[in-house]
Amino acid sequence: MLFNTAPRPPNRIVFANDIAEVWRDDITGHHSLYAVTDSKEGEVFCRFEASAILQTPSSLTIQVSEYDHICLNPDFLRYTNHSCCPNIFFDTTAYEIVCLRDIKPGDELTYFYPSTEWEMAQPFQCLCGCKNCLGYIGGASYLSQEVLSGYRLSDFIRQQVNKKYIK
Repeated sequence: MLFNTAPRPPNRIVFANDIAEVWRDDITGHHSLYAVTDSKEGEVFCRFEASAILQTPSSLTIQVSEYDHICLNPDFLRYTNHSCCPNIFFDTTAYEIVCLRDIKPGDELTYFYPSTEWEMAQPFQCLCGCKNCLGYIGGASYLSQEVLSGYRLSDFIRQQVNKKYIK
């Protein structure tokens, strides 16, 4: 994989509160979410709720059941990007974001999209750079039981996996 090493203007902070900042890359327009405080593995980073419930997925929703996809509140959480080696998990039963490992200020907050999405509205080619990067990300339905066993999954996704693989 080739990375652009040309000097670039720094990301600009477009939102900040006591736990997170949203950064915008002025060249690409891409947004990312970064931690402001220390958090330990297993801790709840923050709670969330549904600002709306939709019947179809979008790139800004999280799937909570077969037909329910929620818009996140607080709104800044929608800037949480995907990684094949995530540091947070969206627990859609408790409506909590849980730290999967220790997080330091300045760490980008990322989660594994298939942990909450069975069929993604906008599949994509992942370029996260992790040594175990899966490449194509289309939702949990595209992944083997073996691959999924390496990730923490929402209760809904775990039920879907059980239906598909455990007869």
